[in-house]
Amino acid sequence: MNSSTPRSALTPDEIRLVSPALAKYTTAAIAEGLWKRPELSPRDRGIVTVAALIARNQTIGMLHYFNLALDHGVKPGELSEIITHLAFYSGWSNALSAVAIAKDIFAQRGIGPDQLPPEAPDLLPLDAAAEAERAKRVEQDAGPVSPGLVQYTGDLLFRDLWLRPALAPRDRSLVTVSALIASGQVAQVPFHLNKAMDNGLTRAQTSEVLTHLAFYAGWPNVMSAVPVVKGVFEKRQG
Repeated sequence: MNSSTPRSALTPDEIRLVSPALAKYTTAAIAEGLWKRPELSPRDRGIVTVAALIARNQTIGMLHYFNLALDHGVKPGELSEIITHLAFYSGWSNALSAVAIAKDIFAQRGIGPDQLPPEAPDLLPLDAAAEAERAKRVEQDAGPVSPGLVQYTGDLLFRDLWLRPALAPRDRSLVTVSALIASGQVAQVPFHLNKAMDNGLTRAQTSEVLTHLAFYAGWPNVMSAVPVVKGVFEKRQG
């Protein structure tokens, strides 16, 4: 990648022209503070941030943080798969907004189709028992209201999307939980956080996801998620 290629929509000096305090916090609290906390790896922080930006359709930050995620070890195929995943969890338009940014980054970095996940890969094995339990709950809750939603939830999400191998189950769960919290969808957090922890996300990492998202999704969204996450922690301890 050419060193002269733009990697951020705004420079620190440009931020300082409008808000010296914001420039200071951006450097001291985020770049030199938050991103160096050891509770999450830089790669995980990249995944969480990318998920939050896509969920909130905040294209202003995507140029910088997509590049940063790739620099910190997120593979091009994983970034591609994160965007695909969030089409279902944050909406198609949000995913397409991310595509508009990522396509130029991929071109600048020389990332071609050979580095991206295929349309129809061999899927990961299905946990038949867990899927049957999930399907039963969704049928009970949503079946009387929207049979079509039940069908797509099973056929597209849990028997296809979640089994795509280009994103490890733990990372796919991390993307989902981060996006739900960032967009204020706390009612969906218990199921997906339990799934994330079953997939290997630790309690300490989950706690740090909340800390990280306070800066990228705002304190109110995170504070609204705190009692929900607390409830999941308590039930898993019981």
